Amino acid sequence: MYASQLSRRAVLAGTAAAAALTGLPEIEGRAHAAEAESAATPAYRWRNVVIGGTGFVSGVLFHPSVRGLAYARTDIGGAYRWDERAARWIPLTDHLGWDDWNLLGVEAMAVDPAHPNRVYLALGTYAQSWAGNGAVLRSEDRGASWARTDLTVKLGGNEDGRGAGERLLVDPRDSDTLWLGTRHDGLLRSTDRGATWAAVTGFPAAASASGQGVTLLVAAGRTLYAGWGDSDGTSANLYRTSDGTTWEAVPGQPSGANAKVPIRAAYDRHTRELYVTYANAPGPNGQSDGSVHKLATLSGKWRDVTPVKPGGTTAGGTSRSSEAESGGGSADTFGYGGVAVDARRPGTVVVSTNNRWAAVDTLYRTTDGGRTWKSLKDSGVLDVSETPFLTFGADKPKFGWWIQALAVDPYDSKHIVYGTGATLYGTRDLKHWAPQIRGLEETSVRQLISPPTGRAHLISGLGDIGVMYHERLTASPSRGMAANPVFGTATGLAQAAAEPSYVVRTGWGDHGNGAWSNDGGKSWAPFEAQPAIAKDAPGPIAVNTDGSVLLWTFVHWDGTKYPAQRSIDNGATWTEVASFPKGATPLADPADPKRFYAYDTDTGALFASTDGGLTFTKGASGLPSGDSQFQLTAAPGRSGDLWLSTKGNGLYRSTDGGANFSKVASCRASHTLAFGKAADGADYPAVYQVGATDEITAVYRSDDGAKTWVRINDDQHQWGWIGATIAADPRLYGRVYIATNGRGIQYGEPV
Repeated sequence: MYASQLSRRAVLAGTAAAAALTGLPEIEGRAHAAEAESAATPAYRWRNVVIGGTGFVSGVLFHPSVRGLAYARTDIGGAYRWDERAARWIPLTDHLGWDDWNLLGVEAMAVDPAHPNRVYLALGTYAQSWAGNGAVLRSEDRGASWARTDLTVKLGGNEDGRGAGERLLVDPRDSDTLWLGTRHDGLLRSTDRGATWAAVTGFPAAASASGQGVTLLVAAGRTLYAGWGDSDGTSANLYRTSDGTTWEAVPGQPSGANAKVPIRAAYDRHTRELYVTYANAPGPNGQSDGSVHKLATLSGKWRDVTPVKPGGTTAGGTSRSSEAESGGGSADTFGYGGVAVDARRPGTVVVSTNNRWAAVDTLYRTTDGGRTWKSLKDSGVLDVSETPFLTFGADKPKFGWWIQALAVDPYDSKHIVYGTGATLYGTRDLKHWAPQIRGLEETSVRQLISPPTGRAHLISGLGDIGVMYHERLTASPSRGMAANPVFGTATGLAQAAAEPSYVVRTGWGDHGNGAWSNDGGKSWAPFEAQPAIAKDAPGPIAVNTDGSVLLWTFVHWDGTKYPAQRSIDNGATWTEVASFPKGATPLADPADPKRFYAYDTDTGALFASTDGGLTFTKGASGLPSGDSQFQLTAAPGRSGDLWLSTKGNGLYRSTDGGANFSKVASCRASHTLAFGKAADGADYPAVYQVGATDEITAVYRSDDGAKTWVRINDDQHQWGWIGATIAADPRLYGRVYIATNGRGIQYGEPV
């Protein structure tokens, strides 16, 4: 996603090398619900709330032998197949459930040119010690169904280098043979179409517990090439094999100062030339130098064909690009990322810059094998009317950033697509560009509100793209990101229960960290003032039922907690609340404007205020503690009716404002809870939760005050980890909104 990556920052510490790789077991199918629960599941229809992309599209792959067939991968949001007739992306990995959350990051994908229905995915979000091992999914029906093999190694689909690749390849000499490049465990091979995997013992580069390992695999005719991301400048970074057994360093490859990380490669079968992009870091962040080289595979001759050298000069001192340089000199630093060959036109190649903040990233296109290049940004016209958030609060959108995914349609030379940190752009004429993103949603969702009145049924607080007002669920919000000020990642969102036109929000921003709205979230004004700590540690916020009191808490991203601050003048002045438990999430009583609550996760105690947040006193204690994943919720329209979700200890309820709690017997685990419109004839709001009544973590609804539950999602709609928050519609019975960590906002309705 966009530059902050606060919601998904990859831990960079290395991991120990995995155990032996031979004889890996095959696991077919997916997790399934118990028969009793499945039988009780009501019919629900699940759809995405449309925003449009919002995350890092790390790879795009057209099938070389089927017109209109393409696949895309993302760093935390799974994989997709392009439906040419519907002109939208179809999600392929929504079946991955709670226990498989680490598999929503796609490290690599591959297709079989000889068997168009076959597609393969290498899954694994993090390669750290605390993350699970990777897996390979294989399909014979273009991803409609999958067989799965669990690996004994870890993959890193959301770590540095995630835009490199592809690291997965079907051998052009034998469709049963697949190759998989790993970060820390060398090169693997399967001879049974991905069912089992073994280490390639003859691969010359030494695997380590850190670094990039194999960055790319590509076929040039019957020869396979592998990029190596851990070269020290004297060792090789590109290897090849012509027989699938013996590997060697490619002679004459860039070395010394030019020995950078090979990011991507593409083969022109007409000219028999291999193009390789390089950068001095794996990206997508941190690159400041790069180049493009090509290898004539028959003669073995290398040539530097870099369009523009970082810093504004070109190789050999001659201009290869038509681009009018801006922000030149040492400030214009960048690497090279994507590369794609036009299958219909010999010598026609497109490459992308990456991490170019001074002059903004671009695509360069050559029609003469790299002798001259043209910047497509120079004549490009961007139309983001379908996804207005892409301006990020500016007057116009950037052509791109984090461009490492790049592809040219093998059946249409003017159809080019490229991924960014927030979308996928496409063109059909090399001039006009627009998001080609329908169906692909990758937002990491933090907060959700479903207002009881007004045009919008949903307001969302999101990672990296702030707050959005959803006047329609089927179109990207026309106002884009909430402005005045613009936030990166939202940290708080609250609505006055008795005055729903009044909404407040907090988050990470460059021009203020808090704002309020008097029209239900359509327009905003910044707080007149804010506590000094808000800039470095903006946390959640609460507003009492009549909108007269704000309570803002502060938690630094490193975990440091600070005292809460209170305002009674709409954010013009703030005072510290010493008795509030540091770092706790404040909750306003939905009926009594004098009451606030906070759950202290460190001590397992409930604190309550009856004087409008001036002071807090300790109520119930001895509740579960020591884990940050707790959520305190209040039933709408009722004073003191509190529900406490605890990750591994079930669900607790208080009907006396937190003085006492009792455990809800029907629930084994509860992660997040929400209330919606009551069922016909019911005297209590419908209760929804992500939790477990028995063994399966899923989405449940109760129409009888949590005495009994029915599961409302199914095995095909699980979306990995969905424990952040949910919201239920107070106006429409049965509708619930699910916050995912990479698949945007899902909403379900009874059929």
